[in-house]
Amino acid sequence: MNTIWFFEDVNLFKLLCPHKYKNFKKSHQINHYNKKDFIYFEEDSSNKVFLIERGKVKIGYYTESGDEIVKSILLKGELFGEKAILGEEKRSEFAQCIENDTTICPVGVDTMYGLMRDNRSFSFRVYKIIGFRLKKLERRLQLLMFKDSKTRLLEFLEELCDDYGYDCQETELRVIKHPYTQKDIATLIGVSRPTLNILMNDLKEKHIIDFGRKEIKLLKKLG
Repeated sequence: MNTIWFFEDVNLFKLLCPHKYKNFKKSHQINHYNKKDFIYFEEDSSNKVFLIERGKVKIGYYTESGDEIVKSILLKGELFGEKAILGEEKRSEFAQCIENDTTICPVGVDTMYGLMRDNRSFSFRVYKIIGFRLKKLERRLQLLMFKDSKTRLLEFLEELCDDYGYDCQETELRVIKHPYTQKDIATLIGVSRPTLNILMNDLKEKHIIDFGRKEIKLLKKLG
């Protein structure tokens, strides 16, 4: 089963953005951002959650030495800032746009609670999303701290396969059609783009993977 089953046929923006509802429409605005604009910083007040209508947003934090750690890159229809729902008072991470013409729907926590109370089944899905994301982020941070770059890439490819892959039964290939750029992937596994190119080409030469711009084929079991 696809590990992001709760996103199938569900665009959170379409279901939860208040401007879709008559009672909120007049008083609600969609925010527009360009590449490198910050939506919020660490230590900002945590009183809203956000839904992506268009574009990409990266979530991360800075270490004491000033290094940037990217926890996730989120796409159209996805939710972020969700810790506000769980009672977080100050942001423990930043959110930054990585594409021009990004549009974001902000939702106040109280409004979010009201929308979730009106739809218990969807409330369950939102909490499921939060739980799944926390587990996924914990796993990714463990990889960044304790695994070498090749292992991080192989684990990420398996994760991509779970999220965006499908089995090609006739050839037994696993084909991944994904939305990430090479820069996105390099950022998520904590390496430079040149290092990622070296790792990917090495796996390709060993006939472990093949890849194009938006497609990766897993030719063998990884690891």
